Amino acid sequence: MQRFSGLSLIRRGLTGQRGWQPQWRQAEPKAAYDAIIVGGGGHGLGAAFYLAKEHGLTRVAVLEKGWIGGGNTGRNTTIIRSNYLFDESAALYDHSVQLWESLSQVLNYNVMFSQRGVMMLAHTVHDVQVSQRHVHANRANGVDNEWLTPEEARARCPLLKIDDIRYPVLGAAFQRRGGTARHDAVAWGFARAADALGVDIIENCEVLGIERDAGGAACAVNTTRGVIRAPKIGVSAAGHSSVIMRMAGVDLPIESYPLQALVSEPVKSIFPCVVMSNTIHAYISQSDKGEMVIGAGTDAYTSYTQRGGLHISRHALEAICELFPTLRRLRMLRCWGGIVDVTPDRSPIIAKTPVPGLYVNCGWGTGGFKATPGAAHLLAWTIAHDAPHPINAPFTIERFRDGNLIDEAAAAAVAH
Repeated sequence: MQRFSGLSLIRRGLTGQRGWQPQWRQAEPKAAYDAIIVGGGGHGLGAAFYLAKEHGLTRVAVLEKGWIGGGNTGRNTTIIRSNYLFDESAALYDHSVQLWESLSQVLNYNVMFSQRGVMMLAHTVHDVQVSQRHVHANRANGVDNEWLTPEEARARCPLLKIDDIRYPVLGAAFQRRGGTARHDAVAWGFARAADALGVDIIENCEVLGIERDAGGAACAVNTTRGVIRAPKIGVSAAGHSSVIMRMAGVDLPIESYPLQALVSEPVKSIFPCVVMSNTIHAYISQSDKGEMVIGAGTDAYTSYTQRGGLHISRHALEAICELFPTLRRLRMLRCWGGIVDVTPDRSPIIAKTPVPGLYVNCGWGTGGFKATPGAAHLLAWTIAHDAPHPINAPFTIERFRDGNLIDEAAAAAVAH
């Protein structure tokens, strides 16, 4: 890999991108691969990377209908945490946090992972009881989480107003190992690293159908760039997973909703951590560029659009202005929406499907970005071994039939 001095980097940065080398090849699809991953976001690219790096499958194609990182990977608020309630969820999300902690070194690409801490506010007696239950459950599972008094919460985030407001702050749960990362850097880092291991990344390649052989196994993907064959097909397409899986005759118990976020004009560094409030449906952090990144709750209607209702954004901003009155005069620069796929128990599916050779990673709701390396790692394991890793073994499709639900609605921390 080429390395440049500081002066050389400045000189290259002033060339208007002339002579810059692409970070990954613009691959043409081959007729056949050992495995295909549908979805070019962080989860799909990461699965291809881990298939090549840890399982020796280098004849892998990642199919993306648009551009790399153009879906939910580039349309979120980049929050990372593992303070979920149930044992299964704690293991899953903390597996991901552990991978986040070394991801820049593994990929040799700075994903700008910042463990600035995640604070989750409690505004009612019920909030306090639920939050403290999470703290105790996390500690029992070896996951860091601690309870803060209102005064300790304000000391942690001095801009926070804790009293004389509609929903006074009665306390907060704080996970120090939580934080944020740079979403596009995550996609680019996985793409470059996977490409270096021989993975073909094929953009502008929409999936039109999934073919099955005489025995019922998945054997090929029909795309806008032709038929591509593989004995193993993994689907990691976020909000569109149910659409893709239906092509193979698999109905998923998920619904897709718009989820909105906004950023303000940049200001100096004034916000030291991530703050979330489930009661008033808003969460906020500050980006490395100085923008205040604000997330809202999901819209109340199902949709595959990457936009949402204005009243949802307005509600979130009203909540932020109440909790952080210092920010009231900030101008908002832009807003966007992603598509979240929500299961009945608000927990994901990472599993084999009833169709042999077909695997799925979906149903993350608002938790997809935080799980990126963990979900990718476990999907790769499941594809390579044709069996789940012990961590994702509980997250099957069949749990909705059998009643073995992992109900994480309270841990999701926004309205959905």
